[in-house]
Amino acid sequence: MDGPLVAIRWSLYADLGLLFGLLLFALYALRASERERLLPLRWLTTALAGLGIVLSGLSFVLAVAAMLGVALKDVDHASVMMILTETPVGWALLARILALTILCAAVLTPWAFRGTGITILALIAAIPVASLAWSGHGAASEGLTGMVHLAGDILHLLAGSAWIGALAAFILMLSRRSPVFDQLDTAHRALAGFATAGTVIVGLVVVTGIVNSYALIGPQNMSGLFQSAYGQLLLIKLALFGLMLALAASNRFSLTPALATGIEDGNMEGAVLRLRRSLWLEGGAAVLILALVAWLGTLLPPASAG
Repeated sequence: MDGPLVAIRWSLYADLGLLFGLLLFALYALRASERERLLPLRWLTTALAGLGIVLSGLSFVLAVAAMLGVALKDVDHASVMMILTETPVGWALLARILALTILCAAVLTPWAFRGTGITILALIAAIPVASLAWSGHGAASEGLTGMVHLAGDILHLLAGSAWIGALAAFILMLSRRSPVFDQLDTAHRALAGFATAGTVIVGLVVVTGIVNSYALIGPQNMSGLFQSAYGQLLLIKLALFGLMLALAASNRFSLTPALATGIEDGNMEGAVLRLRRSLWLEGGAAVLILALVAWLGTLLPPASAG
């Protein structure tokens, strides 16, 4: 059952991360007049929120089966209702589904992507992402350490989602074979302006990653960490994160200035192609990291194993 559970968790992390990340990007990087013109936000928000509801239900049932140690067909209604209504995991799921349902309705309003509307949507979309912390190791610790770990896990999920959403937005804006000038101009402005937001996002990912690793691994387990499956997957995750950092640095210091030069010279095709390729590689690394996060969430961390 681990295979389907990991696959569903992977899909759920990607779906909810994109949902929050795209809305947050539209809030801080795009002007009101650009949001729906350059990104299909209304359609994407509806589709991702609806898919999130379906994936949340599937993930929950598979997780219940794993907790009970039974086949999926043997999961009984009483156990599902007990876990749903009497445990933090169930409460987090209910909060997630409620937030996603509200988003599906909110995007139909005329104010959804204007004024404070986009801020409200982004805040609502943060709830499903934060709720994922209760379906992982973040909610397993107790006391003050548990509170710090849970808060770190939530911030880690939100920061990672912000990064993924920005990548997706840039890819969408540069996805046309021959993007129109205002699309390229906006993409360049957003890329150039992403320096501050990107630095904050990366800083949060690093700091919260260290906090979470300390809680899940423990200093006493560091020597033999990479001899375990958990440690080997973590090492691959760190290598992919390093690749993302390298690609992000290349985008910021080389490819984005090259795009500006191309726009000025009227010869943008090569710069767009190189930037698009780099963004796709960075996005691919992010997708693999999400798969590893989903997998790691099903394994017993060294600190729990003693």
